[in-house]
Amino acid sequence: MAPAPVIYTHPVPRPAPLILPSAGRARPGGAPVRVQQAGVAVATIEVIVGRNDTLDRIFKRMALDKGDLAAIRHLPGVQESIDFLKPGDSIKLSHTDGEVTELSRKVSDTATLKVVRQDGGFAAIMINDPTETHLRTATATIDSSLFQAAESAGIADGTTLRLANIFAWDIDFVLDLRDGDHFTAVYEEIYQNGRKLRDGEILAAEFVNDGNTYRAVRYAEDDGQSGYYTPQGKSMRKAFLRTPVEFTRISSAFNPHRLHPILNRIRGHMGTDYAAPAGTPVHAAGDGRVAFEGRRGGYGNAVMLTHSTSVSTLYGHLSRFALNLKVGARVQQGDVIGYVGMTGLATGPHLHYEYLVNGVHKDPQTVQIPAAQPLHAMDMRQFHDRTIPLLGKLDPPVAAGTPVAANLVQHRVDTRPDLSVN
Repeated sequence: MAPAPVIYTHPVPRPAPLILPSAGRARPGGAPVRVQQAGVAVATIEVIVGRNDTLDRIFKRMALDKGDLAAIRHLPGVQESIDFLKPGDSIKLSHTDGEVTELSRKVSDTATLKVVRQDGGFAAIMINDPTETHLRTATATIDSSLFQAAESAGIADGTTLRLANIFAWDIDFVLDLRDGDHFTAVYEEIYQNGRKLRDGEILAAEFVNDGNTYRAVRYAEDDGQSGYYTPQGKSMRKAFLRTPVEFTRISSAFNPHRLHPILNRIRGHMGTDYAAPAGTPVHAAGDGRVAFEGRRGGYGNAVMLTHSTSVSTLYGHLSRFALNLKVGARVQQGDVIGYVGMTGLATGPHLHYEYLVNGVHKDPQTVQIPAAQPLHAMDMRQFHDRTIPLLGKLDPPVAAGTPVAANLVQHRVDTRPDLSVN
């Protein structure tokens, strides 16, 4: 039997009024919708926290006693649980003529703080409400778009986006998707009291794109670090992003013999142009240092990053740079370094992106991207022990009475060797 929860009290100068049931709800800045009369008028309000709201502002807006708020804040461990508010949070308040009788606020998925006026003071208790994690396996086939296919399978947009991010180094989800591509995802669903709260982590996934099958599984190391790996223990993460910006289309591909649209003469296009709305964030394609930041001729506002002794990347036509970006600064893959614009020789907003190896331009869309560091050999036994059951959930179920050998599905798993830059 669990020990009784600790109850903290703090004296207030007035006797505690009778707490009577009532109901009501107020939007940010609103007032009680309904007040129930039962000898003493008690109003119960559910306040939805608005932008820049604080408890002080809420108490003032609802004409509640600020002395009660001070007394509640003085309860041990309570202030940090009630003062950190985010828009959309819910706080339930009961009061009698502005005198608080009860306050409750959900501080996490599994804990609710409840403060009640008792004889001689307020009492606070933290109510535990545990969650349950269920595993769901969902499969969908693409016939128009990734998100529509996922929606038809009952997969939330946030989980679909995480799925795309897992395979983003191998599949270009703007250019590479084909009708008939299909995927399977094994992911967590978090429930509480029979009600679904949200989706959790994707634990394993398979994506079949243009006949090529890619599999990924989530693995958490003993130190808490986690990532996605192939069934062979190779990181899904590559040393470089294939595309450093969310774009609508490739407006100009790599072409050493292109006719320049402004200069009207043959001038090699030594990178790839990604059309995107002005102001779209541009991300560092890989870990590295800032080698150049400023105006650079026809590139307009440009950033050049060095990533190793041999690889560098350039980002041109930016509208502006990220704050605190300066030459010599370290950046990590995915950091925002600037924003799409059309400075320099540009006919519309886009990112001009170049990838160079030993100073020689390579096509960013086809260059072999080096892989990230694989798992250490001594970790592989533990990796397989933890991930084989998850990967097994990606296989179709075997029908009752069907010989196993006749039901095997041959997957073309990507077993290419590690890609490296020479």
